[in-house]
Amino acid sequence: MGEVATRMTALQRAGKKALVPFVTAGFPTRDVFPQLLEEVSRFADIIEIGVPFSDPLADGPVIQHTSQVALEQGVTLPWILEMLADQQARASVSVPVVLMSYLNPLLQISDGDFFERARRANVAGVIIPDLPVEEGAPYEIAARDQQMDLIYLIAPTTSQERARLIADRSQGFVYLVSITGVTGARDAFPAETFDFLRRMRALTNKPLCVGFGISRPEQVRQLAPEVDGVIVGSSLLRVIMEAPSDPIRAAQRMLTPLRRALDESWSPSSVINAE
Repeated sequence: MGEVATRMTALQRAGKKALVPFVTAGFPTRDVFPQLLEEVSRFADIIEIGVPFSDPLADGPVIQHTSQVALEQGVTLPWILEMLADQQARASVSVPVVLMSYLNPLLQISDGDFFERARRANVAGVIIPDLPVEEGAPYEIAARDQQMDLIYLIAPTTSQERARLIADRSQGFVYLVSITGVTGARDAFPAETFDFLRRMRALTNKPLCVGFGISRPEQVRQLAPEVDGVIVGSSLLRVIMEAPSDPIRAAQRMLTPLRRALDESWSPSSVINAE
């Protein structure tokens, strides 16, 4: 069992929910990013770090913008791994780190052994949005060999049969896409979102985390009973983007009420007997 799976299982047994903030590596600047990562980790159970890519398939305008800014500053996957391997960075981030990367950057690692290098950099899991489950077996094996978790996504449009296959193969947790479309904050979630989450809960006992569009405490309170964790990305990056003079403080203001809302969803009656 990888570090992500271990953390999610521990939270499940305690009846608690995971907060998974998403940040783009190297944003707002390469110098500020390690400090931002440290601050975000204070609120997080798991941190998702996006690897900037020039041609994202699933990302909305906010994440696209932050990725472009990072790319213009020379942020690359080798730079990210080197930064995460730094002893000071290791000491400042006490929660599992998951990289979200499209396939192309992974294939550009010169020695071809991304998973070994990622494990040395203290990476606990990987999300590859453009990796079909049918082609994922070599990556699953490579991740498992390094005691890492390879996490797959399920969308509301995924068939029940294929969703079951993806859930079976996903390690750590299953990433549920809340609505059809790309990343980005939404004002509200339709009833279909909750139907989808309940169908997925009936499909698998693995931890479920939902992402895409979550931005406000009331949304966290609505979604938390249906899942094991919530992923917050575009809304967090937007407040960082809009506060260039103090991005760390902006992140703190954004995450504080979300953390509180998630903690309020904890109930002693939901504790799972570990025996």
